[in-house]
Amino acid sequence: MKLSQFKFRLPQELIAQFPCEHRDECRLMVVNRKTGEIEHRIFKDILEYFNDGDMFIFNDTKVFPARLYGNKEKTGAQIEVFLLRELNEEHKLWDVLVEPARKIRIGNKLYFGDDDSMVAEVIDNTTSRGRTLRFLYDGPHDEFKKNLYALGMTPLPSYIEREPVPEDAENYQTIFAAKEGAVVAPSAGLHFSRELMKRLEIKGVNLEFMTVHSGLGNYREIDVEDLTKHRMDSEQVEINDELVSHVNATKDAEHKVVAIGSSVLRGMASAVSMGGHLKTYIGWTNKFIFPPYDFSVADAFVTNFHMPYSTLLMMSTAFGGYDLIMKAYDVAVKENYRFGAYGDAMLII
Repeated sequence: MKLSQFKFRLPQELIAQFPCEHRDECRLMVVNRKTGEIEHRIFKDILEYFNDGDMFIFNDTKVFPARLYGNKEKTGAQIEVFLLRELNEEHKLWDVLVEPARKIRIGNKLYFGDDDSMVAEVIDNTTSRGRTLRFLYDGPHDEFKKNLYALGMTPLPSYIEREPVPEDAENYQTIFAAKEGAVVAPSAGLHFSRELMKRLEIKGVNLEFMTVHSGLGNYREIDVEDLTKHRMDSEQVEINDELVSHVNATKDAEHKVVAIGSSVLRGMASAVSMGGHLKTYIGWTNKFIFPPYDFSVADAFVTNFHMPYSTLLMMSTAFGGYDLIMKAYDVAVKENYRFGAYGDAMLII
């Protein structure tokens, strides 16, 4: 497949800037791979497509307030710092992106907060935009993290072209977020309310969790036409023994396994074993999924509507079939579906 095959016309006004008022009342497009049928529903209608014994797998990662603004020493120039991951707890080292990168060099100090109470020193260049920062903080680690996060903002995707509002801290987080480490919310999971989760349980649908700390690699622009030459950033994955046992028992009983979001689908694809079973996996994955691809564990997939040329769109077409999903995207544009993390959802069955 070529990058140019994932172009489509997306009017700017269809990119959702705010979420639906009620999580489970966004629109849901249901795409049937066998019949090619496309239905238009409300998200909470997802209940009607699954039965007792089926399983939904969610990503329980938790987004942290990763976007900070600091000032460069001497010049006072404002620098945006995007926290990616903590590299060393003892020395308070963080892998970060900085903008504008050309102004930041090794040895520069950055000051954060109205009173400059948080100071960081640039100690390494990792990429053209990336840096390693050492935060100069004498207190205990828990206190440091609390103060650092108090300075941060919700890391909304760049296509949400507005300043974060306080409500984003809750809206850009799933209700089951538990394990801190993501800078990108697992957006398909944002549509699940407590009421819907309870109704799924009552129907007998089993709710299970894996952890994938979603990073910015999902949004990084692909700069090669030949997709086999693109390299994804690595993301941390945890698929434990208990989940594996439950998934494999569900497969053996011929019930459906449903991946809620591209991070779950990618995590499962990184831990597949013989016979459509899952295996325990704790580590990193840089798996890049695009058509054609054989998914042997997931029977259905819930995802949002994604941007042109994005790796997330490519994964959706790999699961649903290129022609059918690109046709569904044309329908979505015509029917004014909302795109992006705060947008509407697609169920591929």
